[in-house]
Amino acid sequence: MENKVLIILNVPELDETYDMMIPISRKIGNLIELISKFLIEMTNGKYKIDIHKNLYNKETGQRYNNNSLVIDTDIRNGTRVILI
Repeated sequence: MENKVLIILNVPELDETYDMMIPISRKIGNLIELISKFLIEMTNGKYKIDIHKNLYNKETGQRYNNNSLVIDTDIRNGTRVILI
């Protein structure tokens, strides 16, 4: 089994969309931290970490529980997620 999946990350705050490989063995809360660090790098520090951000399935609107492992969610290759 692959240990990463490709997601399509939408960040409305930046009006940007990114393709991103994410590890399936991480908790969603930890994944949000990783995504935030990635966004800081991509925006040369313009993006600021906000601990109150959540990850949602863009198609269903479902909020992912920060304590859930990625592998235990419906996140698969090509899943569109939104960080708000």
